[in-house]
Amino acid sequence: MVFEIHGIQLHWEETGEGEPLLWLHGGMGAGADWKYIFEDPPEGYRLIAPDLRGHGATANPSGAFTFRQCALDVLALVRHLGIPRIKAIGLSGGGITLLHVATLQPSAVESMVVISAPPYFPPEARVTMRQFSETAIGEAEMARMRQRHKYGDAQLRQLVSMARGFADSYDDVNFTPPYLSTIAAETLIVFGDRDPLYPVSLAIELRRAIPRSYLWVVPNGGHGPVFGNLAPQFRETALSFLRGEWRQNA
Repeated sequence: MVFEIHGIQLHWEETGEGEPLLWLHGGMGAGADWKYIFEDPPEGYRLIAPDLRGHGATANPSGAFTFRQCALDVLALVRHLGIPRIKAIGLSGGGITLLHVATLQPSAVESMVVISAPPYFPPEARVTMRQFSETAIGEAEMARMRQRHKYGDAQLRQLVSMARGFADSYDDVNFTPPYLSTIAAETLIVFGDRDPLYPVSLAIELRRAIPRSYLWVVPNGGHGPVFGNLAPQFRETALSFLRGEWRQNA
């Protein structure tokens, strides 16, 4: 499905039936990445999975990219679908986008799971970002990216440039405690304790600042600790949280 908004044609897919659940993929990813975690649509949910601008089947003609703009795109999509409040899961860059959604329009998000998404980019992440290149990614991963993103090598070069540009960006991902305190959604913050980009101290900052938040630190987990053998536990934990079971047991 396609929705024209803010100078782009935003592509998204829907699957399953029930309560709306928004999935926001990570940087360099695509909406269909939910399949690597859930395999089948979560039971009882209508899963909504957009390709953020510049990713997957959603082109980014201007070449300009901010997570805040992605959040505005997502809010427009949710309004287009007639959904007043939504539950959501955001991974890495999708989690950053979700933090923007929840601060730009707090009433739009009922509850959310934010995975490996920092309030700001720390020095160790900026070092990695500055070194980002097609060579650093490797040919095997570039081949996988060609399957995921629909507009060829020009799109891949744009994505690599985007990721490298984060190293010198200081205003887009800059969530201060007062700003985070405006989030109304119940929030589960998920971090790996071995994340090479974002130390657990950032997760603690988020937990302290977001009023109705919970923190889950995944032992021996890296960046995005929700794939592979960690996926079953994440599925169970995230869906339990989104169903409101944590609140009932508090």
